[in-house]
Amino acid sequence: MTHQTHYQAQLAQSSVNPSLLCGHCNSILSPSKIFRNPGDRDFDGSCAVIGLCSADDCGSVNCCDDALSRVDNPSRIVDLAS
Repeated sequence: MTHQTHYQAQLAQSSVNPSLLCGHCNSILSPSKIFRNPGDRDFDGSCAVIGLCSADDCGSVNCCDDALSRVDNPSRIVDLAS
């Protein structure tokens, strides 16, 4: 079994619209690749929101909980994504 490394997504600074960045390569995480992790998914850990990086050479799994906790309305990002 392979162990997949999880990164912590970062909140983009000085952005008009809240955007999340990949904790590995700093690419913007696409809203279409951010989703709730209800516990029955194949992602370890206690992340409520997961973001998958779609950069060509990255593909990292990001936990978005910490970054979303610093947004005024985090459900706005997740609702657009989910």
